[in-house]
Amino acid sequence: MNLLVALFISFSSFISPSNGEIHLIIEETEVNEGVVQVLLFNNKDGFPSDINKAIKKLSLPVVNKKAEIVLKDIDPGEYAFSVFHDQDMDGEMKKNQIGYPLDKFGFSNNPSLLFGPPSFSKASFKVKDKPVTVKIKLR
Repeated sequence: MNLLVALFISFSSFISPSNGEIHLIIEETEVNEGVVQVLLFNNKDGFPSDINKAIKKLSLPVVNKKAEIVLKDIDPGEYAFSVFHDQDMDGEMKKNQIGYPLDKFGFSNNPSLLFGPPSFSKASFKVKDKPVTVKIKLR
């Protein structure tokens, strides 16, 4: 019996903590055309638009004027999403002459925006070992 307890203790030390899951829901696309471009960041470096510094890059189809996905096996930590509705599917966010986005866009936590995009800390959320739902309303 002592051998069984010792084996259980030694094997349990090799078991890693379980990873989390993110259910991402992007709402309020105006039409069912195009895709929603999604960037996921795990720190402020490059947030919100540097595609090379994002840890995940996704293109989600728009169905019933929303897009959604479940991301599994996400390491515990702090994350933030930036998204935009790419109706013409060219991978580029359209902007006007002064740089304001013409495509609908959004961020995790739906932070208020005054002059420019939010900081990583305003858009970030935590992932632990339980599923997390993140709803983003496009604006």
